[in-house]
Amino acid sequence: MRLHNLPSEFQEALPILEKIKQAGFEAYFVGGSVRDAILGRPIHDVDIASSSYPEETKAIFPRTIDVGIEHGTVLVLEDHGEYEITTFRTEDVYVDYRRPSQVAFVRSLEEDLKRRDFTVNAFALDEEARIIDKFDGLRDLETKTLRAVGTATERFNEDALRIMRGFRFAASLEFSIEEATFEAMKETAPLLEKISVERIFIEFDKLLLAKGWRRGMEALIASKAYDYLPDLKRKEEQLTAFLASLTEDFVFQTSEQAWAMLIVYLEMKDAKSFLKHWKTSNDFQRTVIKLVEIYHLRKQHSVTKQTCYRYGKELLYLVEEVRQAQGLAVEYGLIDAIDEALTIHDKHEIVVKGGDVMAAFQLKPGPLLGRLLNAVEAAIVEGDLVNEVAPIMAFLKEKIENE
Repeated sequence: MRLHNLPSEFQEALPILEKIKQAGFEAYFVGGSVRDAILGRPIHDVDIASSSYPEETKAIFPRTIDVGIEHGTVLVLEDHGEYEITTFRTEDVYVDYRRPSQVAFVRSLEEDLKRRDFTVNAFALDEEARIIDKFDGLRDLETKTLRAVGTATERFNEDALRIMRGFRFAASLEFSIEEATFEAMKETAPLLEKISVERIFIEFDKLLLAKGWRRGMEALIASKAYDYLPDLKRKEEQLTAFLASLTEDFVFQTSEQAWAMLIVYLEMKDAKSFLKHWKTSNDFQRTVIKLVEIYHLRKQHSVTKQTCYRYGKELLYLVEEVRQAQGLAVEYGLIDAIDEALTIHDKHEIVVKGGDVMAAFQLKPGPLLGRLLNAVEAAIVEGDLVNEVAPIMAFLKEKIENE
């Protein structure tokens, strides 16, 4: 099979392939970018595999960086871009279910493709746009099937992260997992405990943001792989409720929105602890926790000025999207109206600062100053106080006299 229209990303990289071939070696585009080109999906990273060994690759190109030379990868710097060139290789036994104890460089493309995870990721593409398919990946694309290359249990024992990648590909490609592959995923799922949480989070996060996230979640639940993920042991009922709570066509807009709703349905009492176990950043944790708070607030009452000011229109919208997908009442119009009516959106916009208050009323830093500044902020947000110096000072004078 040949691609009729070679995507521009490949066309720009063709000079790299041509230089390697002129030096007497083989070179191909490989992996997921080839799959996406066949499917007409957007292409992200263009990966190149070559029969040239790392030192031979470096001799071909004047500017290179050793980004992973022990595994055969050299970064080539050209005027039109940067490209990772990886030598065809085979891999020895995997010592930690993630990395091979050593790799052996080979001159055979087929030997290199044998070590790939799934057939739809094991394509190669030459400079003439011909697709090389050694494992019936084209057939699997046609039938929308995710199938491991070779013996499935071997692939997952080599690299247990491939289990999560399988769920993620089922979601992003909207493919069904072939039976033997799925059984091998179930069998090897305990190995996920040996994989770094950071890597698992990346795959799970991509799954949740995929258009077909339901398919990926259904496979994860059916496999019981969740038992080996942080704080998800014996959470089948909650995960199933999470899956069932939203309309069929709903797609999460942000990672934070997805993880907030996951926390809601997992009934996590300590969201921060849960997110820490997933090794997420502090900024991510703060946003997710705010979304969880908004979700619970909205169960009790409508959006208020204080709610809109405290959390902001963007986060309120994310919660309304979820409510809409749950068949609940939404208040987009009210949020817009309140947000537009707010005279300030951040306390730094208040014209009187803490230092001004201390100087005007001979106050020192402490609880009283904090209460006064909070009162000013709340009154301005409610529309009871104009954000101007004179009215604020009069407001403060009255507050201090009543203390």
